[in-house]
Amino acid sequence: MTQLENKTALITGGAAGIGLETARLFLREGARVMIVDLKQPDLDAAVAELSPLGDIRSFAADVSDPDMTEAYVAATIGAFGRIDVFFNNAGIEGRVAPLVDQTIADFDRVMAVNVRGAFLGLQHVLPVMIGQGSGSIINMSSIAGLQGSANVAPYTTSKHAVVGLTKAAAIEAAPAGVRVNSVHPSPINTRMMRSLEEGFNPGHSTEVKQGLEATIPLGRYGESMDVAQLVLFLASDASAFITGAQYPVDGGMSAG
Repeated sequence: MTQLENKTALITGGAAGIGLETARLFLREGARVMIVDLKQPDLDAAVAELSPLGDIRSFAADVSDPDMTEAYVAATIGAFGRIDVFFNNAGIEGRVAPLVDQTIADFDRVMAVNVRGAFLGLQHVLPVMIGQGSGSIINMSSIAGLQGSANVAPYTTSKHAVVGLTKAAAIEAAPAGVRVNSVHPSPINTRMMRSLEEGFNPGHSTEVKQGLEATIPLGRYGESMDVAQLVLFLASDASAFITGAQYPVDGGMSAG
């Protein structure tokens, strides 16, 4: 039997990167999957790619919008009848600049997606899972949610905030048998890192990547599937006694 047989999973930021690879893995493990992302064409492409693997649906939404959040949760219930796993994954990197040069608009945009979006997802999914008496929520944070990082203060702030949301939700949901944990990737080979590399030193992204890889004890960026495998563990019954925890998947970066 596969690890998520007969379970329903909801994934925000599911059309690309870590979200897409997690959807792929979940389908292979027997789950029915709803992916949420901002742009319908990206969702359509993801569904076309993954539909041979199993039952996958999509919903276009801005995760920072309360009405759209309510709608994507309702659509998942309408399609599948329940939500067993919620990968609260959607996020943006923001602008690369010293803290003193970040604008209020820069800060608010990152916080809206990464914190407000995560909060709204929890607010609408938790009642479903509490009503079921079971469920696993995995919040996407970052290695930047466990330590400082220069020139991305809004992003770092937002990912620290996700830790607080995770711990508060875990305590509140535990009596109902619902678990909430967070994952903390190092640099991963995705579009987000291409954007950050260019932002850290425009025109020299290759050198930036090499420098970042040198800070990772395992000597490389992670791949999206490295994170997806951890999310699968936290989604599955194999982690039934784990809640409120922070899981680095960082090639050893946090060991230093």
